[in-house]
Amino acid sequence: MAAFDPWDPAFLADPYPAYAELRARGRVHHYEPTNQWLVPHHADVSALLRDRRLGRTYRHRFTHEDFGRTPPPPEHEPFHTLNDHGMLDLEPPDHTRIRRLVSKAFTPRTVERLGPYVEALAGELVDGLVRRGGGDLLAEVAEPLPVAVIAEMLGVPESDRAPLRPWSADICGMYELNPSEETAARAVRASVEFSDYLRDLIAARRKEPGDDLISGLIAAHDEGDRLTEQEMISTCVLLLNAGHEATVNATVNGWWALFRNPDQLAALRADHSLVPSAVEELMRYDTPLQLFERWVLDEIEIDGTTIPRGAELALLFGSANHDPAVFTDPGRLDLTRAENPHISFSAGIHYCIGAPLARLELAASMRALLERAPTLTLATEPHRKPNFVIRGLEDLTVEIR
Repeated sequence: MAAFDPWDPAFLADPYPAYAELRARGRVHHYEPTNQWLVPHHADVSALLRDRRLGRTYRHRFTHEDFGRTPPPPEHEPFHTLNDHGMLDLEPPDHTRIRRLVSKAFTPRTVERLGPYVEALAGELVDGLVRRGGGDLLAEVAEPLPVAVIAEMLGVPESDRAPLRPWSADICGMYELNPSEETAARAVRASVEFSDYLRDLIAARRKEPGDDLISGLIAAHDEGDRLTEQEMISTCVLLLNAGHEATVNATVNGWWALFRNPDQLAALRADHSLVPSAVEELMRYDTPLQLFERWVLDEIEIDGTTIPRGAELALLFGSANHDPAVFTDPGRLDLTRAENPHISFSAGIHYCIGAPLARLELAASMRALLERAPTLTLATEPHRKPNFVIRGLEDLTVEIR
C-alpha cells in the first residue's frame, strides 16, 4: 500500500498512488509529522479554497499566542517580514488593496501585448538549444524565459538578473514541509539580499520612472493608492518567485511526461493546435504546486470531523487533480481532455494573478520546441528535486538529432 511520506524518495518520484489511498480512506486525515489536516478530494479542495473561514494568515485577527502558535524564531524575521507583506499571505482588506493595484499589470490586454516578446524570446532560446545539438532544457529554455519576462515587466535591468533565480529558489525552500535550519538560513540571507536590491531599484525608479510595474506601483502610491515600501518589495519578490517558479517546473514536468508518453508526444507533434489543451493537461497531470496551506480561522467540519480554530489544512492540489470523481481515467495523460477543471492555479481570492501569463509562456515555449526542434529526444533520465510542495526536476537533458 502506498504511503503518504513527503520525505521518501519513492513517494517524491510518484506521489499519485499515495493520493489514491488517501482519497479512498476518507475526506480528511490528520498527519502527525507536520500537524496538518490533509484534504485529498477535488470537491473539498475547491470549496475550501473559497471558504472565508480559512485564511493564508491569521495575523489580521489573532496574535500567535491567541491562535495557539509559537512565533517564528527572531533570526528568521527577515524572511517573515518579506513573506508576510506579499498579497499571497495577506487577507482582506490588505490583500484586496494590493491585488487591485497589481492586477492592472496582468489584464488580458496587457498579457496579450507581451505575446510577441514572449514568442520571440522562446524562439531565440530554442534556436540556441538547436545550435548546440541539445543540452539541459531546464537551464537553457525553461528557466530563462519566465525569469526574463517577469524581470522585464518589473523593470529589472538585464545586467541585474543573474541572482534572481538563486534568491527565489532559496526563499521558496521555506515553503516545504518542516524546513531545516540550513534551509531557513539560506532563505533569510536571500530575503535580505533581494530586499536590499529592490529597495535600491525602487529608489532609482522614484528618481527616474520607466514604463514598468515598479514605476506603476510608485505612481499609484503617489496618487493615493497607498502601498508601503515593504509591501512594494514583498509584492515584487512574490511576482518574481511565483512568476517563474511554477512555469519553470510546469515546463520540465510537462516535457518529462511527454517523453514518458510517446503516443501523446507524437499526437502533439502531428497537430500543434493541441498546444492549449496540452498545457492544461500537463499542468493537471504532474502539478507544479502539490500542496497549498490554509489556517482555520473559525471551526469547520469536514465529513463529520471537526477541525478546530488554529489548525492548519494542507490542500493537496496534486491529489485533487487526479480525483476520478472529476477526471476520467486521471492517471492517463490525454492532451485532448475536454473537461479539465484542474486547480493548479488555485481558486478563490488567491487565484493565481499570473495564470494568463503562465499559460502564454508555457504555450510559447512548447510551440517553439515543436516547430524548431521536432526531433527533440530525452538524452538521460532526469534527477528529481528532493522537494514535495514545489514539484520539479533538477535537470532535463535533451538532444536534437
